[in-house]
Amino acid sequence: MRPPPSIHPLLSLSPPLPSLTHSHFSLCVCPCLFNFEFVVCTPVAFPGFPGSPWGALAKRLCAYRQLRLVQVRVFCWHGVMKIAFVSGTSIVNSDLFAHWEARSATTKYGTINYKTNGSHVILNRHGTGFPKPPHSINYRANIRALADLGFKDVLSLNSVGSLRLNLTPGAIVSCSDYVCLQQGPQTFFDDELRGGAAGIDNNLIPMIVEKLAPEFTIQTGKVYVQMRGPRFETKAEIQIIKNWGDVVGMTAAHEADLCREIGLRYNSLAIIDNYANGFAGEEIDFVKFKDLVRDNQARVNRLFQRLLEIFT
Repeated sequence: MRPPPSIHPLLSLSPPLPSLTHSHFSLCVCPCLFNFEFVVCTPVAFPGFPGSPWGALAKRLCAYRQLRLVQVRVFCWHGVMKIAFVSGTSIVNSDLFAHWEARSATTKYGTINYKTNGSHVILNRHGTGFPKPPHSINYRANIRALADLGFKDVLSLNSVGSLRLNLTPGAIVSCSDYVCLQQGPQTFFDDELRGGAAGIDNNLIPMIVEKLAPEFTIQTGKVYVQMRGPRFETKAEIQIIKNWGDVVGMTAAHEADLCREIGLRYNSLAIIDNYANGFAGEEIDFVKFKDLVRDNQARVNRLFQRLLEIFT
């Protein structure tokens, strides 16, 4: 998005106001043509700006220039964001990416295939040709390749089962934390005595939630429970893990672990394809699961279409 035409170039300031940089954004402050309003330009959403240290600094800069801070507007200053989309069978079943260029990338952990269009890539976490089941996915090659390609922001879409009656099939959630006790974490630190706190960054989710509304409602702050797969959980297992989180899946925790280790910002979106096995009186098997995924495909296609509009 181009800056509004009412914005003076920074070069017109005398003396010029300073430009600041941060790992997630760059900040510059400049007066509008008509009302001496200050505008903050950031390439990613930063809804907490007014109350942040950066907002306080903008106010001090206003005082320095003897200008009044009327309001803060946030818009994209540096053009199209560079996003790596990671998904699963939804990609195979969608024709949205048919025209994207197919490429491969080789890492020390193996070679992966992906598709690219402009500044974006989309990666099928299961691979292409003969997709691997969740427990056999080469997570390290996938995430290492995205880092080697220069990406910093990863937007993941996962298929999940619901552990809550109010999270019905077809609903879309964003998970802010996860439980992964059955397998243990994925890691790049095989030969180093290193570690750190795991987590999900979700730095893009506030903007995504705002931009997708009202067509899509994203329920945020959910907890993802990862189980090993490829089989679905037993009914007895569901009775245990329903106290651990809101949705159950087989892949997101490993991806989040590795993204945190390598410095990528992981953003979680998940579409609920079914109630968990035995939950709400439902039973699940692989054939029924594939039917439910197919039923949600049009919704997933539209979601991806909107996401591409947001980041293009």
